[in-house]
Amino acid sequence: MRRHAPACERNRDPILEVLRRVFPARGVVLEIAAGSGQHAAYFSDALPRLTWQPTDPDPEALASIDDWARDSKGTVLPALRLDVHDPAWPVERADAMLCANMIHIAPWSATGALLEGAARTLSPGGVLVLYGPFLRDGEHTAESNVAFDRWLKDRDPGYGVRDLGAVTDLAAAQGISLEEVIEMPANNLSLVLRRG
Repeated sequence: MRRHAPACERNRDPILEVLRRVFPARGVVLEIAAGSGQHAAYFSDALPRLTWQPTDPDPEALASIDDWARDSKGTVLPALRLDVHDPAWPVERADAMLCANMIHIAPWSATGALLEGAARTLSPGGVLVLYGPFLRDGEHTAESNVAFDRWLKDRDPGYGVRDLGAVTDLAAAQGISLEEVIEMPANNLSLVLRRG
């Protein structure tokens, strides 16, 4: 049941540095598209005063998340099925949200749905962290991202590395503003967005 994503082990410490700085000291974190569950287990151990609510639309991912959570010393709630396109989410309120490596492997509509859901779910002043590769002003930030974008579009023409400006415009339309862009290893970015 337990999945293992090598990228989670490589990126978890740099992401954790961001979360330590921008997430509240206490509260509920809603993780969207938690995948294998490695991040949920690791981050909840490192941030024990936060309650972690992992979600994913894939039943096999939910089983993996729960399997990883059994080894966590933090507070990880049972994983919930959540498709960002659903008009009602199974979590009504969260103090912070994390979505890592989802918006480029989903149709563009998923980005809008994610941000609409964040506007409904985040507490006022709540933080959303998006992690992954992004275009800047329509341009790739690294040659490796050009190849990755091509690979994604070969898998599904609706997939692809998203433009930072297009994402933040959608967020702004939902009352969520960009607070910070953080350079991350392997040509990724963390976007720190905050609900007004």
